[in-house]
Amino acid sequence: MMRTVFLFFIILSTSVQAQDTAVLVDNQAFTLSEVVVRNNFDYKRLLTQIKEDTTFYKAFRNLRILGFTSYNDIKMLDKKGAVQASLYSKTRQNREAGCRTMDVLEEKVTGDFYNSKREFNYTTPELYAGLFFTNGKICGEDNIVKGHARSTSNKKGMEKHKEQLKMLFFNPGKKIPGIPFIGNKLDLYDDDAHKLYDYRLDLEEYKGQLCYVFSITPKESLGEKSDRVVVDQMTTWFDQRTLEVMGRNYSLSYKAFVYDFNVQMEVEMGKFEGLTVPKILRYKGNWDAMLKKRERAVFTATLFDFKK
Repeated sequence: MMRTVFLFFIILSTSVQAQDTAVLVDNQAFTLSEVVVRNNFDYKRLLTQIKEDTTFYKAFRNLRILGFTSYNDIKMLDKKGAVQASLYSKTRQNREAGCRTMDVLEEKVTGDFYNSKREFNYTTPELYAGLFFTNGKICGEDNIVKGHARSTSNKKGMEKHKEQLKMLFFNPGKKIPGIPFIGNKLDLYDDDAHKLYDYRLDLEEYKGQLCYVFSITPKESLGEKSDRVVVDQMTTWFDQRTLEVMGRNYSLSYKAFVYDFNVQMEVEMGKFEGLTVPKILRYKGNWDAMLKKRERAVFTATLFDFKK
């Protein structure tokens, strides 16, 4: 009841003469909604924690110590948008005695999704498998984030490219070394980025839960898309009490001589026995890199029935 009353006053306060307020934090501009200002939140602490967030990555590391069931729907598209290869499956990750394995409960495959050795013919599902599939028996894992920062050092060729894509996925808005033309442009929190993007902090209900919502969008004054802009939009919802990421939507696009990409991602989190875990992940992407075939793909991962 108290929560409902609080939400009512939050919504009321945003609907009556709502007015944003611009503030400086470490000489960088941010916009606060009226509800954030009125309720005297420690926005400096909030913005600092948001910039240093690791809870998004942590939620995916939690999958290494849990059992769960997953519906996997992956479609590879041709240039006209028709499905040329697909996988639909239901899998079950088992966690026992510090090890994890996976059972394929259902599977339907079309087109050239696999080669004759049952290896992926495409990079996108290979990256998907790295997130949600278990090959064989894997032991000794944990969900600790500290000391497990992703890095491209000691990686070459396709393994390096895969690691860069994972860094882009888990840390959108952070600098990624080794990507020609755009590595530095991915850093959304340096002084140069603040000349290109607007940053806004608000408070709203997300999936029935009160959350801070932090959005990053290119400045309208830029007009047509600048070649310095990679992130078209990123919106993240943070649990008001714990500041854990509860949802994130973002879109990235860029064109360069050796590659181009246009990717949209939506991630919705849930809770299981005190742990934040991914529940739904939706992806739509079109990318091309030198020496690789262009890939157009859409996929949805739906995770449920978590167990320790």
